[in-house]
Amino acid sequence: MRREPDHFGEVELALLYVAKKLKEALRVEEILTGAGFDYLVEPDTYRGGVIFPSERIGAFFYVGPSDDASARAALIRAGFEPYQP
Repeated sequence: MRREPDHFGEVELALLYVAKKLKEALRVEEILTGAGFDYLVEPDTYRGGVIFPSERIGAFFYVGPSDDASARAALIRAGFEPYQP
């Protein structure tokens, strides 16, 4: 379920996925909510583009450390490639 930052307290959250399009972000939310994960979504900037690189805004998905591995597995099963640090 989508949560606010204060729900996680002082826990260091793991970056799970960066959605670059709204449709993609909505699908990731659907997957995480359906699987019962608590997650945080925040807009942030990332660098994109090969020929004309620029800063863009995406939806950054975070989960608690205890849910990191299983949330990644859920995204992989759905055809998404989780963020790799």
